[in-house]
Amino acid sequence: MLRNVLGSLMGLIGAAAAVWSPFRAWYDGRHGRDYRVQELFTAAGITDHKPALLGSLVLPFVFAAALAVAAVVLRSRLLMALAGVVVLGFAVLWTVRQGQAAGSLSVGGDGQGLGDGVANAFGAGALILLGAAVMRGRPARRARALPPTTTTAPEP
Repeated sequence: MLRNVLGSLMGLIGAAAAVWSPFRAWYDGRHGRDYRVQELFTAAGITDHKPALLGSLVLPFVFAAALAVAAVVLRSRLLMALAGVVVLGFAVLWTVRQGQAAGSLSVGGDGQGLGDGVANAFGAGALILLGAAVMRGRPARRARALPPTTTTAPEP
């Protein structure tokens, strides 16, 4: 039971950090909510167009947080791991696309380069996956033993 509580707590903290990450700076002071989800999957790549809130990177992270909450309610390690993979997958996909658009990625303490939002997303995904690893999940259902049946040969 303690493992389920710890895993659930880690997953929920990770889910909260994942939802919070798009509201932090991701690259050159630009927040994650300023990147459209479609930009990650099109040939145009990262652009300067500002999307609606639910058309931005907030959407996949809210979806992953909902998966994590459902995993806690259902005590499902698989759903928790899926939530972590969604967060890490979108963070990695964004990093690759941003690197393609900028030519290279940089890290700087002066607000230039990668920001805290990306670190929050990667940390959140790792924490959710760690929560899935710690969770024990539901106990396996045991099949009830049926009473022995006697079979008799039919009389001729």
